Amino acid sequence: VSDIMFIGVLAFSFLSKSLSGSYTKSTITQIERRFEISSSVVGTIDGSFEMGNLLVITFVSYFGAKFHRPRIIGAGLLLMGMGTLLMALPHFLMGRQNVMQQHLPGNYFLCIDLGEENGSPTWILVMFGNVIRGIGEATVGPLGVSFIDDFARPENSAFYIGCLHTIAVIGPLLGYSLGSICANIYVDFGFVNLDNVAITPQDSRWVGAWWLGFIVAGILSLLSAVPFWFLPRALPEAGQAVGPGAHSQQLHHSCTEEGPYEQYNFVPSLKRLLSNRIYILYLISHVAIFNAFVIIVTYTPKYVEQHFGQSASRANVLLGVTTIPATCVGIFLSGLIMKRFKLGMLGAARLGLLTSVAGFLCSMPYFALSCPNTDMAGITVPYQGPVHMREVEGGVLSSCNTECGCPMNQWDPVCGQNGVSYVSACYAGCNSTHGLGRNMTFHGCRCVQTWGMSDGNSSAVLGQCPRHSSCSRMFYVYLVLQALSFFFYCLGNHLCRLSDNLIIGCLLTPVRFSSGGIPAPIYFGALIDSTCLKWGTRRCGGRGACRMYDTQTFRFLFLGLISCLRLCGYAVFWLMVVSIKAKVQREQRATAEVELEKGVGAAVEAGALLKDSLATEKCGALKPVTESV
Repeated sequence: VSDIMFIGVLAFSFLSKSLSGSYTKSTITQIERRFEISSSVVGTIDGSFEMGNLLVITFVSYFGAKFHRPRIIGAGLLLMGMGTLLMALPHFLMGRQNVMQQHLPGNYFLCIDLGEENGSPTWILVMFGNVIRGIGEATVGPLGVSFIDDFARPENSAFYIGCLHTIAVIGPLLGYSLGSICANIYVDFGFVNLDNVAITPQDSRWVGAWWLGFIVAGILSLLSAVPFWFLPRALPEAGQAVGPGAHSQQLHHSCTEEGPYEQYNFVPSLKRLLSNRIYILYLISHVAIFNAFVIIVTYTPKYVEQHFGQSASRANVLLGVTTIPATCVGIFLSGLIMKRFKLGMLGAARLGLLTSVAGFLCSMPYFALSCPNTDMAGITVPYQGPVHMREVEGGVLSSCNTECGCPMNQWDPVCGQNGVSYVSACYAGCNSTHGLGRNMTFHGCRCVQTWGMSDGNSSAVLGQCPRHSSCSRMFYVYLVLQALSFFFYCLGNHLCRLSDNLIIGCLLTPVRFSSGGIPAPIYFGALIDSTCLKWGTRRCGGRGACRMYDTQTFRFLFLGLISCLRLCGYAVFWLMVVSIKAKVQREQRATAEVELEKGVGAAVEAGALLKDSLATEKCGALKPVTESV
């Protein structure tokens, strides 16, 4: 078995795990809507992957090399595949998606209540599956890379690892594309008559086929696990002959002699790192920046949907095709710069700081890309006409709809001809309908007439009124700026190379996950919930998912918190660069002093030799004179 074969199967596993992770991020909004849960709860589901990863990552990184690494990787991939399939299971346990019907005075239309109520607690299975996926994924990276380092030729090792990371970056492109496709397919396709589904992907209640992508990703993970069970425990090392007895000799060698991981003294190295000022500053900086990164990756699709009025499908595909290529180019040029200019620790740190600040500056124009809230009568704009209004739970009633008996828990928005959206046709005061399904129109809408519209122009159509065309233009500007920001950030990807790489991996990973990957989606999800203007209501009681947000508050929280975290991280990173510079200067002074001492010593020694030589010559000149006398 050659190292090329191992690289091939490992690359496929990297592709499957990155595809699975990116698809999970892309489907967060769909899960929130399907299970009628808040953003903080769906943030907990997202962070559960890091919880599972954190349980085993340190032990796998340190002790995994003592055992059969390919089979451990295979077992991890099997576990990851089963966890991913488990995440899709609730779809088959729950009933069909319940879409509320339009309610007019004395009439009900388009009831599509085909099964269990929303708000099912089966979302716990999604979280548990994500935990299992995190446990399985922990084996792939650390053990795969260490296996390459141990058995690949030294000149090929770096190239192989670079290929793996390149493949891993392609995975998110496929994951977001898969998320876009699934988000555009109705969740219960094949089980309901789609002609009777009166909502579109732009509707805040639309749920795509979120479960379909998990099945695809789970099957890929299971397939990637199979080859690892047929790989040997060890490969022939560089320069070793590959013959009938080569494998057994190499296996005996690996079982009887300590490899680099076994020889590594963990505790002293850990103490040395924890007393290293540069490493502690790097750790603090990394935690702050990683918090910002987790928020960006997890909630950018939701931000784009809410602020720019884009559908989940469109948001996923455009974010994927713009951000991922820019990331790939940044990583590639980063390695090229490091190799071309042979940057040391100080040079790499300066490059990392410079490119990070450049990426941060590219994100500052985000604050100018402001798209106003949708005009929703009774929520973001007041009703027109007589002042006879009273505020009730779930909305505002006006004299134009107070006698309609509108349900308080209803959210089935319509767009009036006056350009204003209403919570439902009932809240718009409509009294008749025409057509069915998505083509249904409502007429005689008294609340639309109060805006000065005539009887012939007082109709409404299903769905919220579209955003202004400027919002779409702002979205494209946002995509360009985000691609530039990611490019510059990844351009400084190869930061300073500290000592004790194994300990850095074992210590940095749990700290990063526990202080960024786990809490960030949860606490920011709670902040998003605080901006909700209209909560959905489960028909069985209780609060559902948010239907409408205050987009301006959402924008300032999203952009402001990310900017603050990045600024704090870069400030600490600057302190680290200063510390590195001071260390390099101390080392240079110490080297100069040593060289000076060597020079002085050499000069003294040369002087002594010269003195001895002159004395010898003088004695030689006096000897004939003495003999003549």
